[in-house]
Amino acid sequence: MLSRIALRSAAARQSATTALVARGSASDVAGVRDEKNFPRPVRGEPGKVRLGFVPEEWFQFFHSKTGVTGPYTFGVGLATYLFSKEIYVLEHEYYTGLSIFLMVYYATTKFGPKIAAWLDKEVDAVESNWNEGRVQNIKDLEQAIEEEKTAQWRAQGQELLIQAKKENVLLQLEAAYRERMMNAYTEVKRRLDYQLEKSNVERRLAQKAMVDWVVSNVTKAITPDQEKQAIDRCIADLSALAAKH
Repeated sequence: MLSRIALRSAAARQSATTALVARGSASDVAGVRDEKNFPRPVRGEPGKVRLGFVPEEWFQFFHSKTGVTGPYTFGVGLATYLFSKEIYVLEHEYYTGLSIFLMVYYATTKFGPKIAAWLDKEVDAVESNWNEGRVQNIKDLEQAIEEEKTAQWRAQGQELLIQAKKENVLLQLEAAYRERMMNAYTEVKRRLDYQLEKSNVERRLAQKAMVDWVVSNVTKAITPDQEKQAIDRCIADLSALAAKH
């Protein structure tokens, strides 16, 4: 009976695992695996048992109806019934089996934990060896993602640098434009100043020539008598002024 139940549960687990693997493979082929709807298969762990071989579910079944002692009472009553009705005869094979059971029980309690720990360690080592490639692949992909993010950040920095260079070029063009405008202003002002100074010089020369011409002509027009009369008049005016003071 127990062997049938164990075989059925193992077959159910195997079929469920196969279905999960098939669905997971289909999703992997399509693209990124859907971990939520198609989780990865997990290594199955044996259920809890009592007395070394009786499943915990049997005790839970009795516990809801008969309490804690129900399963043990059922087992003892069933054994008593089988023995009293000689359905199960206590022949010499029974005592041989009882002796073997005691030896197995002693070996299990004595060496069982150590063997179980060693087997668990071996199983974990095999599982870690199987997962090592996948974990390393995941790490490599995560590192590639980080490097891609860094490259994108650097590309954004290059865009900012190019923008700054464009602004610098525009500033240089503006400075060159202003410098040329200042040069043009300076040259135009210098030429205008030259024309103004030229006009001033020509006007002064004309005035000087006109004054010289007027003086020379007036001097030529004055006779010696007129010059003597003008001098006498000036002397008279000076004397009159001196008398007043």
